[in-house]
Formats: sequence, C-alpha cells, structure tokens
Amino acid sequence: MLNVSPLTLPIKPDLGYSPIETIIYNIDKGLYSLGHRSIVACSGDSRVSGEKYVTVERSLGGYCNENTSERYKTMYLHLSRTLKRAKVGDIDIIHMHDAKMVEYIYDGILSKPVPILMTLHASAKKSLVQGAYQRWYTPKAKPSVYFVPISEYQKQQYYGLVNLVKPIYHGIEVEEYPAKEKPYKGRYLFNIGRITRDKGQDKAIELAKKTGSKLIIAGCVQNKPEDKEFFKSLKNSMDLLIDVANYPVDKDYYDKVMRPILDCDKQIIYIGEINSEQKKQWYRYARASLFPIQWGEPFGLVLIESMACGTPILAFKEGSIPEIVVDGKTGFVVDSLSAMIERVNHIDSIDPIECRRHVQNRFSITSMAYKYSELYQQIIDEHKILDSHIKLSTDYFSKPLLPGFITK
Repeated sequence: MLNVSPLTLPIKPDLGYSPIETIIYNIDKGLYSLGHRSIVACSGDSRVSGEKYVTVERSLGGYCNENTSERYKTMYLHLSRTLKRAKVGDIDIIHMHDAKMVEYIYDGILSKPVPILMTLHASAKKSLVQGAYQRWYTPKAKPSVYFVPISEYQKQQYYGLVNLVKPIYHGIEVEEYPAKEKPYKGRYLFNIGRITRDKGQDKAIELAKKTGSKLIIAGCVQNKPEDKEFFKSLKNSMDLLIDVANYPVDKDYYDKVMRPILDCDKQIIYIGEINSEQKKQWYRYARASLFPIQWGEPFGLVLIESMACGTPILAFKEGSIPEIVVDGKTGFVVDSLSAMIERVNHIDSIDPIECRRHVQNRFSITSMAYKYSELYQQIIDEHKILDSHIKLSTDYFSKPLLPGFITK
C-alpha cells in the first residue's frame, strides 16, 4: 500500500494543527503494527513507522502559508516522484487524501491501473472531489477510485456524488494520552481548534462569561482574511494572550507552565497554537472540552483526544458529533448555548474512565488500521476480478474471425 502525503506538513506525531497528517501517521503506524507493508510518499522531514519514500527534502511549511510558484513546483515534484513510485509494480493500492492529487495520479496510472482509495477529510460543500469525480466518470467507464467517508454524517453528504464505501472512523493511540480517574473540579474549561467562526470560539467565550468559568483557548489562526478578522474580534473578549508553544513538555510542565496561568486572576486566556504533547496536558487537567461548532463537522479529532484523557465533551448537536460523543455518558450533546450553559453544572457527573473506555472501544488506532486493511483487500480483490473480465473481453475480440464469417 502506498499512502500519499498532501505535503502541507511533515508526517510525524509532534505537530500542532495537523488533522490530515495525524491520520496518515496513525494509519501507517497501525498498519505497520498489524504486520502489513506500508509505504508513505512524503517529505524528508517526516517520521513514519513503515517505509518512508522521500519525494522532496522538506514539506511546504503549514496550512497558513500563501500559494507561490515555489510551492507549486515542490508539489509537482512530489506528485511526479510519487507517480513514478506507484508504477514500479509492487503497489496494489494507493491511499490518498487530496482531491487534486487524486486527479493527477489517476491520469498518470491509466496505462497500468492501480485502484485508488481517498479518505474524505472535508465537507462536501468545501471539497473539490465532486468536480474531479464527475470529470472522470462516464457511463461506460467507472474509474477505480473509491472514497471512504469518516462518519455516517459525511457519507450522507456525499451520497450519490462519488463511489462511496463504508465509513471508517479516525483512530488514535489511546495509551499515549495521559488518563485521569476522577474529575478535576473547579479548574478550567478547554477549547482547542483552528480559530475560525465555524469552530465557535465566540460561543465558548460567551459560555465562560455566563458561568464564571476560566476558559483556556488554543489554536492557530490561518492566513485567511475572514479568520484574521474573527480573531481580531475575539481579542476584545480575552483577558490574556500568551504563547506557550516554546515550552517543552517534561515532568515539571504543569508546575512551570500551566499552574501560573491557571492561578492568575485572568478568566479568558488564549495560549496560541500548541503541539500534540502540550495539548494532551491541557486536555488532562480540564473539567471539559468545549466544542460549540457552527457547522457540520465531518469528524472532530478533538473529541476523541479529549475523551482519551478522560475529559468529557460539551458540544452542539452538529454534523457527526452524535456519532462520537455519547450524550450523558462521555459528555453532553445539546441544541443551544443555553442548554450547554446548563450542562456545565453537570460535568462532574461524567465518569472519566467511561470516556477513555469509549475511545478505546471505538476509536483506537488498531481498530482504524484493521478496517482500512480489510477495505484495501476488498478493493484489490474486486479490482483483480474486473481486470480479468476486461482481459477476457479484450482477448475474445482480438482473435481473428472464423473462415466464412461475414462482416459489414
């Protein structure tokens, strides 16, 4: 299996905002642990468990960077080298995560078809997949491209638009998340995610103010005018802005970094973008993680990461949330801000052990990798049958006509 990186960031575990890269890393790690051969086409600054096939020296540098001619040149080099690797002959299936890349690779392997699987990371409204698929599709030739949604909700969004398979939920290495056995009363509420109106940081601030709760907000601000303007509007409601990104996580992290912030008299505090190890600590000591999203979230890694630490979720009933959070057992899923405010008083009724158990049972890295490995095999087997039928048909029509057979 060849897993293709989108090249925005390196594939490794210790990043900040990196939803797609995290999943690629976890799929590769899970497949490797199950004994499967996993090859990852990625940048040289990546760190994977399986085979690393380096296409370019470094990744493009993040989601916030502008598109430039240099970025396009690097991406073209990445794709052309990935295509070359795919044509070696030992690749049974290609796993991709970007619609533009799928179109390039698909066009390049038509002479020797290899099935392609693409994980749908984006909402149907924001995705380029529909247009690309419709350009490839003809009534007589259905392309060997399969699309896997990451939730039942997302599957319904794409229904009838692309060649869908069964949803596969994202998975994480649960044991790498520090667990708590009882609720931390009276400390703080936590919100983490890309700073944008869709994520609802303004709603989180409103809740904190109305409940008198300390709120810690973390996340990146992408280089988009609307996101910058939204963050600017949030600053008026924040009491403290402090960047904790450069503080490494060690045994004294809580005492050196977290405690001074939590003990100060400021209520709404923004700590900037934090990496995976830092956010685990902020999840761990929070009363709950707020997820007041304003759109149909296809999945939400924040949800399972928080619950893995035993920290319950307070979320709006949007998108895939009801599939991931068990209302009343691993958090509260509500329809309005007033209902979310009311549930703040019931956070301590949620059992942290139940939160972690829920993630272990449904969203582990092993479960995700096993489901992908099964899907790979199903697609490969289906593709072999299709190839054999095409070959038989081709052989039949290429034979010379029998003597006396008259054609017009």
